[in-house]
Amino acid sequence: MINDKVLSIILGGGQGSRLYPLTENRSKPAVPIAGKYRLVDIPISNCINSSIKRMYVLTQFNSASLNKHIKNTYHFSFFSSAFVDVLAAEQTIHSDKWFQGTADAVRQSMHHFLAHDFEYALILSGDQLYQMDFNEMIEAHEKSGAEISIATYPVNAKDATSFGILKTDEDSIIKSFIEKPKSDLLPDWTSQVSKQMQDEGRHYLASMGIYIFNKNLLVELMNEPNKVDFGKEIIPGAIANHKTLSYQYEGYWTDIGNIDSFFEANLGLTDEIPEFNLFDNNQRIYTHARVLPTSKISGTLCDKTVIADGCIIHAAKIERSVIGIRSRIGAESTVNNCYMMGNDYYETLEEVETNKIKTLMGIGERCFIKNVILDKNCRIGDDVRINGGPKLKDKETKNYLIKDGIVVVKKDAIIPSGTIIQ
Repeated sequence: MINDKVLSIILGGGQGSRLYPLTENRSKPAVPIAGKYRLVDIPISNCINSSIKRMYVLTQFNSASLNKHIKNTYHFSFFSSAFVDVLAAEQTIHSDKWFQGTADAVRQSMHHFLAHDFEYALILSGDQLYQMDFNEMIEAHEKSGAEISIATYPVNAKDATSFGILKTDEDSIIKSFIEKPKSDLLPDWTSQVSKQMQDEGRHYLASMGIYIFNKNLLVELMNEPNKVDFGKEIIPGAIANHKTLSYQYEGYWTDIGNIDSFFEANLGLTDEIPEFNLFDNNQRIYTHARVLPTSKISGTLCDKTVIADGCIIHAAKIERSVIGIRSRIGAESTVNNCYMMGNDYYETLEEVETNKIKTLMGIGERCFIKNVILDKNCRIGDDVRINGGPKLKDKETKNYLIKDGIVVVKKDAIIPSGTIIQ
């Protein structure tokens, strides 16, 4: 079944500089999460679970790996109208510029969208972690007779100053908007929220950057070339002239905006009852179907640890860590509070012996690795000690970056045996 009323548009974001160096060689939606997925799998899976199977992903930076992932992952029936296509910024007779913002990306791609029949455009962000049934939001949109719907998330006073805040009437119709209000203005920006949200002190409605537009209105709004961003220009301007509904969402949601939020979102998966539930039969997260062996673990104490397929682990201890596909961890090593993305391939015994590889992929023996993100295909030698934490100053070298106390070892980096970073 395909929801033929809706066309989904997933915004891949800009250069993703706040997630550097994870975005050095890949676009933000292609960044690996949870040991086996990519960020773009989240909005795509939410759409599939909502029977929305016509999707465009808009991007313009380092889109090769994203293209490859989507091409190899999302295959629908030959006789179906379902698709997931990547649209990179392109020069046309109408524009020779890069995407200038979220709205400009949609504007420049409209000729692709209008080749399809649809009533509603569902516009999503490619860098958020959440599970939502979009059908409920679409039903609320239709029932209210709105021209635009915005998914909103109740936040407390502390967080409200970091978001665009919307004020609604008793019918959940948005009447005004303010971008990142100062704390002294907040008393005038409360909205009606559920009893549970009130008890948690979450009285303010933040825009989640998830929108439904009636097709005709979207076409009309895209004829304003000077407005290049939805959150800063299109939405504030449209609220006054077009009925705009607030659809309150109270589940887990986080914006993967920087290294710190990315790190915590991944480590949160190790909680006893994680807020983001990967074990939900009805809200599955889809990704590339790899044919990998089961993981092999020998003599390792694992506590609050998520381990993906195809790993070979001889570590002494792994605590509160996410271990990605094809990871290798040597004997007597300790891994604590880490996200190890894993490897894209295995090194064979013949390669190791013939090429005399000095530093194998993965983590070597007798290492201590704490508060670290290891990007794909890293080579950590023996007796390496990396102890991240607030005491470390921000720093970048050829092989790693330190940001807010988190050490990010870059993709394909080699950290020689005996290295100490602490």
